[in-house]
Amino acid sequence: MTLRSPTLLVALLALAFSATGFAADYSSAPVTPKAYKPGIVMTQAVQAGITPDGAIEILKAGNRRFTSGKLLSRNVKASVSKTALGQFPMASVVACIDSRSAPELVFDQGIGDLFVARVAGNTVNDDILGSLEFASKVAGSRLIVVLGHTNCGAIKGACDGVKMGNLTTLLDRFQPAISKVKTDGERNSHNHQFVQEVTEMNVDVAIQTIRDKSPILKELEDAGKIKIVGAMLDISTGKVSWR
Repeated sequence: MTLRSPTLLVALLALAFSATGFAADYSSAPVTPKAYKPGIVMTQAVQAGITPDGAIEILKAGNRRFTSGKLLSRNVKASVSKTALGQFPMASVVACIDSRSAPELVFDQGIGDLFVARVAGNTVNDDILGSLEFASKVAGSRLIVVLGHTNCGAIKGACDGVKMGNLTTLLDRFQPAISKVKTDGERNSHNHQFVQEVTEMNVDVAIQTIRDKSPILKELEDAGKIKIVGAMLDISTGKVSWR
């Protein structure tokens, strides 16, 4: 069976969790917020005390640690045990599959801190929309970040009109971003400025797609319960800039 409706996907996921006894993990009952401290395991109480802006600041601080080489020391085994029966990530990240752009690393976050959806070129389709709706509406994620990165092979392929198997359909998703970028130079991967502008535009297009195609997420954003933002990772420095 193919799920075409993101809203239906959220409902089915919620039902599945309920059937397996995990509904309590996402209870709507009031929770006393607990202060966040870097490196702390993300619980429902800690998540409850984080605002959308607070989540952005946490990720910014994590990226500063990443670029400075001063990563937090974490007890991974303990984190696995503490999150085994429930997860309450503070943010969701749509990122590229590029091996240099793992959000958990570039934001210096641990197990249970982030929902991460990865696909070449950090594009958004119905499956990712449904996943983000689950993350925000059901599991309480406060933030959605669309994370692009420099020197993206998928974007370069789209700029060059690459055709190859199933990749062809994927690269076609970047045409809206390509068409929005104007340049006096070559419109291919040899023009690095063009590629960079398309990459940034693709982040903006993905954000607009989320808002246009997900009434659930748009409503949460309008109510101030979440934020949907874009960011760019410079793979030569590891630094993330925010849009």
